[in-house]
Order: sequence, then structure tokens, then C-alpha cells
Amino acid sequence: MPHTEIGGHRLALSNLDKVLYPATGFTKGEAIHYYASIADAVLPHLDGRPLSFLRYPDGVEGEKFFTKHVPPGTPSWVTTRKINVVSKEPLHQVLIQDEATLVWAANLAALELHTPQWRSDHQAKADRLVFDLDPGEGADILDCRTLADWLRARAADDDITLLPKTSGSKGLHLIAALERTPSDQVSAYAKKLAQEAEADMPEQAVSKMAKNLRGGKVFVDWSQNNQAKTTAAPYTLRAKDRPTVSTPLTWDELAAARKPEDLVFLTSDLPARVEEHGDLLAPLLAEEKKGSGKKNARGRIPR
Repeated sequence: MPHTEIGGHRLALSNLDKVLYPATGFTKGEAIHYYASIADAVLPHLDGRPLSFLRYPDGVEGEKFFTKHVPPGTPSWVTTRKINVVSKEPLHQVLIQDEATLVWAANLAALELHTPQWRSDHQAKADRLVFDLDPGEGADILDCRTLADWLRARAADDDITLLPKTSGSKGLHLIAALERTPSDQVSAYAKKLAQEAEADMPEQAVSKMAKNLRGGKVFVDWSQNNQAKTTAAPYTLRAKDRPTVSTPLTWDELAAARKPEDLVFLTSDLPARVEEHGDLLAPLLAEEKKGSGKKNARGRIPR
């Protein structure tokens, strides 16, 4: 069994030739390589956030395992935290704080990484606002774009700056950095804006979860702001036919897209893209720079 050493930790890597995406032949070894190559971009977005893993040990066409608890056999050097706000009983969850842990998770075939909108040191106090724009049958990511523009402008009225990324599936995620705010307040605000979008564009938007209401429309999912919910992290793989990635965008390239495929990004696209653009979601991570006098981009939910 091959081994690697990262950050002073020795990791055994297994079944590197195992195909996880049969449609493309993409292997577990390639998934591990992807996460290692993108570590500098993804790790800041995982920092302090308890992980929910979607594991696919037999590939994306096999059985999946949704894992919140610390998996059996987790090395002692992996950071874990007691989480009290997700269920009635406390959970012990993994925090991916370094490249070694990221590679360890990838070796478990944890293809998808999902995080809440809060960190473990301020549980149920969100520092992010998220909208998940999910197109129903007959709609696509270009229809999501119309809703994204509306939400961007509406949130800006409240001095909240939304940034876009692909979900890596069919839709878009819009994310804003917030001052720490109780999750129920953030969820209520997101629901309010989703309902306003539906009222303003009833032929395009729906704010209710019922799938029978979504035909030809975009569901503005506000519910992922709930303290117990999670969202696909920036740069995570998604378990689709191809190894697609939840990829940060600029508003200009979102506007310029002419077909849905223009907004599909694969693991092979990301290293060069990050090299060219940097982390387009870096404003979410920005803190007040010492001595600069410049404020960060964190918004405040209006009362």
C-alpha cells in the first residue's frame, strides 16, 4: 500500500486506481490529487467548520454514506470538535484544518464536503448567508442567473454583498460574509428575500420546497441557513456523472455565459483557474487589515 507524508503525518493511501466516476474513468487517486492541488484555496473555507462527508467508496453509482460523526479509525492528529446544535445528542465531528486531513478524507472517498454557515467556536451563530438556487424541470442554471441578479441587488439594499459560485450540480449558490448572527435570524432574513423574489417574479421563482411547484422555475432555497443544515463547500467535488466542482465565479462571467455548459467546471479546470484568478471568494474570508483602516466585507442582517 502506497504512503505519503504531509505536514509530518504519514498517510496510507488505498485503492488509488479504483474508478469512482465510471462515465469518465476518474479514479480515487485523481480525486486525492485534485484535493491536494487545490488545498490552499479550499482549506480557508473549511477552517473551523464541522464537516459532513458524502462518501462514495464504490464510486458515484454505488451506495453513498452521509457521515457527520468522526469515522472509526480516524487518526489522533485529525482535529475534532463536540457539536451541540445539530441534534438532540451532541455530535463529534471532523474539522479539516490542514492538507493532511484533506487528503485523509479524500482517501476515504469523501468526495463531497459540506459545511454549516457557522464555525465550531460560535455554534449556531452564522458568519455566512447562503442562497441555493435550484432549477426545477424545464429550467437551468441560466434561469438561476436571473434570480441571482435580483437577489444580489436586493441584498445590496441591506449592505450585504453576495458572491456567486456554481453548486457543481445544476444550480448556483450565492454567499455573503456576515457579522456573527444567530442562525434563526439569518434563516428568517433569507426566507423573507426568497418570498420577495417569488412575489416579484412569480413565473420564475418559488420559495416553497414542494417539488411539484418548481416546474420551469427556480427554487430559492433559503433553508440552508438553518443551524442544522449544510451547504456544499467551495471547491468541493460533486458526485455527478463527471467530476464537477462547486466553483467560484465572477458576476461578469456569470452574465457572459451563453449556455449551461459554460458554467460547468471539472477538476482538471480548477488548478489553472485558481492560478489565474486566485480565490474569487476571498472577500468572504477578509478581516480588517491591521493598520490599513479598511473595513472588511461583512454584512449585517437588518433587524
